[in-house]
Amino acid sequence: MTRHGAHLTDRHAPYESGQLPLHRRKPRAARAHFRAGADEPTAGWAPGHTQVNLISVPADWAYDTLLFCQRNPKPCPVLDVTDKGEWRTRLAPGADLRTDLPRYRVWQDGELTDEPRDVTGWWREDLVTFLIGCSFTFEAALTAAGIPMRHVEQGRNVPMYLTDRPCRSAGRLSGRMVVSMRPIPPELLSTAIRETALLPAVHGSPVHCGDPSVLGIEDLGRPDFGDPVDIRPGEIPVFWGCGVTPQAAVMESRPPFALTHAPGRMLITDTRDDTYRVI
Repeated sequence: MTRHGAHLTDRHAPYESGQLPLHRRKPRAARAHFRAGADEPTAGWAPGHTQVNLISVPADWAYDTLLFCQRNPKPCPVLDVTDKGEWRTRLAPGADLRTDLPRYRVWQDGELTDEPRDVTGWWREDLVTFLIGCSFTFEAALTAAGIPMRHVEQGRNVPMYLTDRPCRSAGRLSGRMVVSMRPIPPELLSTAIRETALLPAVHGSPVHCGDPSVLGIEDLGRPDFGDPVDIRPGEIPVFWGCGVTPQAAVMESRPPFALTHAPGRMLITDTRDDTYRVI
């Protein structure tokens, strides 16, 4: 199985003198950092602020994409949809969806053709953009509850896996669910489930805990996207729906054109996590 999205730059780059440390970076400053050309995973950035996945499709594919997300809300919770040709979002006033993510992906007929840091040159006036909730958003709550985020500790991209679970198809779009994985100590498992269930707009509770073969995952050490992380003795692999799922649908359904984020490299918005927290 081919791994997509594992690169040497998945390690957090050192900060230049005078820059704020990662955990203190605010959304606007983070977006400016990436707009200037930085390329690194966004896990752990601007804690307390919502991060989102991105997919832009031609307008004649927008209804199929919206329906696909509506029918598969666990991996594809929609937080905003732009008008045709619009490259701004209410989630991050002043942000530019074409430049403010660390890295993008360009898809033509279902094939990955480029991974630029700026898609201004690829932008089309018929594109409709979907911003989809990201599990990085709930990591601040997990960390506050004392749950380790191994990929952040190790300076890696979160591991993501293509499962054997088919999504519900919508028009011309079909594909299998992608999940992200975090190893959780058993005594903290119920806390992890509870904390993430309170944030259904960013994937919510896990889709599976334990044996990865139940999802058709053969080897946790070989993620399809992102990087492997250490799993310590006794820890339980816990899997959440992942916003890379639309990219799996692009690969299977082969629309003529699409732009997406590179896995693990999100748009950091100004919206607070608590906006989506269910009390």
